Amino acid sequence: MRLKHLAVSSFRNIGMIRVEPGKHFNLLYGFNGQGKTNLLEAIYLLGNPRSFRNSRLSELIRHGETRAQLLGEVESCGTVSRIKLSLESAGRRVEIDSKGIRRASDLHGKLNAVVFSPDDTGMVKSGPEARRRYLDRAVYTGDIAYLHCWHDYHRILKQRNNLLKSTDKTGLDVWTEKLAEAGADVIEHRQQYVALLETRLKQHYATISGGSEAAGIRYQPEGVQAADRISIREELLQLFSRHARSDERYGTTTAGPHRDDLTFYLDDRPLKAFGSQGQQKSFVLALKMSEMDNLQAIFGESPLLLLDDMSSELDARRNGNLMEFLTARDIQVFITTTEPSTTLLGTAVNCAVFRMEDGNLTFEGNQSHD
Repeated sequence: MRLKHLAVSSFRNIGMIRVEPGKHFNLLYGFNGQGKTNLLEAIYLLGNPRSFRNSRLSELIRHGETRAQLLGEVESCGTVSRIKLSLESAGRRVEIDSKGIRRASDLHGKLNAVVFSPDDTGMVKSGPEARRRYLDRAVYTGDIAYLHCWHDYHRILKQRNNLLKSTDKTGLDVWTEKLAEAGADVIEHRQQYVALLETRLKQHYATISGGSEAAGIRYQPEGVQAADRISIREELLQLFSRHARSDERYGTTTAGPHRDDLTFYLDDRPLKAFGSQGQQKSFVLALKMSEMDNLQAIFGESPLLLLDDMSSELDARRNGNLMEFLTARDIQVFITTTEPSTTLLGTAVNCAVFRMEDGNLTFEGNQSHD
């Protein structure tokens, strides 16, 4: 998968940019606050219904403007498609080859991209919500069916919570059964994804860290031991029953997939409590590399890789291990950094170098580093 051409206008601090990215490595350098991450966000949004920065629509449109527009030409499996995203205060519109799409699912798989940013590393130490958000986004990227069952679950959850807040609880049992049914779908998809991820995670962590620790990841929903949908549903019904009093007391559903967590391990010890900063960064990057393997297995080609703020994320040894992995694969990579030097690319060749300053992008040529 390749991004052949990108045009961005009135997006965040970017006025107008037109660029033809390099086929393999693209280095975007500049001081902080110049728009490097904004450009990665624009690329990501061409293939995803939501930003990896969890931004509001109004924040994406340049101050003083009423509309932002992103246009990308994407080559996938030998076919070139044009994706156009228009952002206005009233909403967003996506066109593929000049035809408007009605559902977010119609965009699925058109431009796959995996992001590694400082915010991703932060999810190790943060609360469960950040890890759930990561997991849900990763599952959806490879499985469009998950988007539908996730929306169903949260729609039903909202209805049940409204009843819990009401003095009239008529129909609560019906909504509880519906929530268990939808929740079983969510949990089953999550369990299957994590099971696929773990073997790849172990391999990639060993490659990046160069260490002997064994990486692990576990998704263990509260009150659920089963792995098949019917049994999960029954266990969720039992869970909701046990929490019935607290649900009515607090006026909200206090247990279920919307409160589950994902646990990261090194040598069976929680990464959050025992991992060093370098280990945490290596672990999250290994997760991202595992995501890439998963997407390649599903779609038959590598997704784009967006590496944000590389100058602060990895030390020289880990960065070198990463670059060896990337140069051995046919992957289009976009890297943002504060340093103009290509030495961080190790043995990478034919890197397109761009300077980002005050929302403007300048191509400085193709450079090699031996």
